[in-house]
Amino acid sequence: MSLPPEKATELRQIIHEQLTRVSTGQMDVHGKIREVLAETLKDELEDESHNFSEEDLMKALRRRGIIDDVMKELHFSEDGHLREFTSTPKPATHFIDKEPRTLKKTNIDPTRRYLHLQIMGGKAFLEHLQEADPLPGQVCSTFTLGLHFRNQRFRSKPIPCACDPDFQDGFLLELHKDSLGDGSRMADATTLLSICDPVQLVLIKTDTSGETTLVASHFLEWRSLLGIDRGVTSLAVELHGVGAECKIPVGILNVKLEMYPPLNQTLSPEIVSTQLTLERQKAAEKERLFLVYAKHWWREYLQIRPSHSTRLVKIFAQDENWVNRPVCCYVSPLRAGRLLDTPRQAARFVNVLGYEKAPVVGGGGKQEQWSTMLAFLCRNKGDCEDHCNLLCSLLLGFGLDAYVCVGTKGRGVAHTWVMTCGTDGAVTFWESLTGQRYIHKPINPDDPPMVEQHKPLYPYRTIGCIFNHQRFLANCQPSDSVDLCVFDLNNESRWKPMSEEAIKSICSPGATTSLPPFPPLCSSLVDAATESNDIELQLRVLVSEHRKDLGLSTVWDDQLCYLLSPALAAYEIERATGISAGNEEFQDSIRRAVPDGHTFKGFPIHFVHRNARRAFATCLRSPFCDEIVGCRGDQMRLAVRVRVFTYPESACAVWIMFACKYRSVL
Repeated sequence: MSLPPEKATELRQIIHEQLTRVSTGQMDVHGKIREVLAETLKDELEDESHNFSEEDLMKALRRRGIIDDVMKELHFSEDGHLREFTSTPKPATHFIDKEPRTLKKTNIDPTRRYLHLQIMGGKAFLEHLQEADPLPGQVCSTFTLGLHFRNQRFRSKPIPCACDPDFQDGFLLELHKDSLGDGSRMADATTLLSICDPVQLVLIKTDTSGETTLVASHFLEWRSLLGIDRGVTSLAVELHGVGAECKIPVGILNVKLEMYPPLNQTLSPEIVSTQLTLERQKAAEKERLFLVYAKHWWREYLQIRPSHSTRLVKIFAQDENWVNRPVCCYVSPLRAGRLLDTPRQAARFVNVLGYEKAPVVGGGGKQEQWSTMLAFLCRNKGDCEDHCNLLCSLLLGFGLDAYVCVGTKGRGVAHTWVMTCGTDGAVTFWESLTGQRYIHKPINPDDPPMVEQHKPLYPYRTIGCIFNHQRFLANCQPSDSVDLCVFDLNNESRWKPMSEEAIKSICSPGATTSLPPFPPLCSSLVDAATESNDIELQLRVLVSEHRKDLGLSTVWDDQLCYLLSPALAAYEIERATGISAGNEEFQDSIRRAVPDGHTFKGFPIHFVHRNARRAFATCLRSPFCDEIVGCRGDQMRLAVRVRVFTYPESACAVWIMFACKYRSVL
């Protein structure tokens, strides 16, 4: 069997790389060949009558077992193709990644150009200077790097946190993504220079309990590569902290950039530098003009009514790097592909993402920080504004007329929520943190006292402004009360709009204050059945230990555990759709499972994390759950059921139900 010329060349290159590779725990093939060759030549010099040939060298190598060792290093896929050329795999020393490692083949289009970005390690992460190397089998805190470029997302392997973390990952980024580029023509350096999208890097730390922290967010400018011969360069990327620590370095990533295939003709470094400078100047001018316009618009708004100065009209917001951006830049239509089917399912997905206020060192109240979309998704949790921006973007992707609302809720606390306007004029409020929906019906203050007024169910009190990716409107009605507000958005006597052209100029790609196109959503990596079973087993152990401390024995009823599943499924369906279904069958099965004269008690609860110990501690704070877990009685049987429902980005809704049945004694 003969190999095609290109495969033969590839095989030669791989074998050459392996023969020249010398590392700890891996044989030095070149060195051993030299030893055999030296000994063979020595024998030849002693016996001058013997002619030394290539066959003699091969026999000597076979005799010493070197060729067998080399062949063991080669690994072939099931179809007989060479898969990889590596050393014998070493046993894992850290349980840091539960994701299955599968070999993925990448189809490379020969008519397209790619940017190969390699992370060659990190250094000077001084915050982790004192962290000792974890023992074999020990769970440790990890670093994970998220990457986004032109609608392409990647995620590095988790590595143990250290002062010099051992990042070793490569990412192949397609430069022609989507509409840019012609399939029949390879993009040249001039065409690539017009691509202003940066590579966004987000570094996440995950501690041993599964809690995530945003360490750094960085936008990498890659186009300096276009002015370098051979299209290969190495960079030391300095990462800075987030929020108030945005000026403080947290570490350095060693990055290697390579163009594939190499450019036939590179640009001069002066041309690349001039282009980048012109882009910055143009973006800065757009930013200056928008700021001048915003100040003028704000003066006009205050002239309508002096009390407008106290309304929550938010035009700018700071991201995790403390870059001031117009709020409209944080929203963009986002299509979830086949990962989400309905707007209500999208609201449920946003709801199960974790909620956490931006961290602040010391007191002084809340620190406002709006996250870029990649930072929010990689961290898997964020503040109220982050949830609203994502929900509004998803609803826009589903074709709805959606806006983020800025106002207050009870006790004057600043809050944001999402609003959609129907073609029939109906206005619906969406609470991003709970997934609940409310229909808005304004109250007419001029109605006579006898007219029955609609009592609102939503928690919102005042509204100052609304916005999406194209429009920004400030509430200029006499009262900013949500109850009295009329959402006639085209009536400028009620809502003062900003120029859509001005918004477009500052939020368009290439502007310094604009954000890159939103990253696509990723499907869940969590196996719902396995995760449900693991959490349930952990809870059984925790309940048994708790009852043992109380001096009680524990008897589990497996059938009763199973019968709790329909209830948990019904609860999630109701959260995701607003429709209650399946409870009748559940109640009937429980009546059949609980004999006459026995009592049944159940306690369902919902979480958005998968930490069993933390969930159990929360459950015990409820007197109802504590009563069930610590129940005493005749023929007492306990049950617990866990059901994990997965959503994109590995977000999970975790439903837990504790139950018991016992014979009532008078």
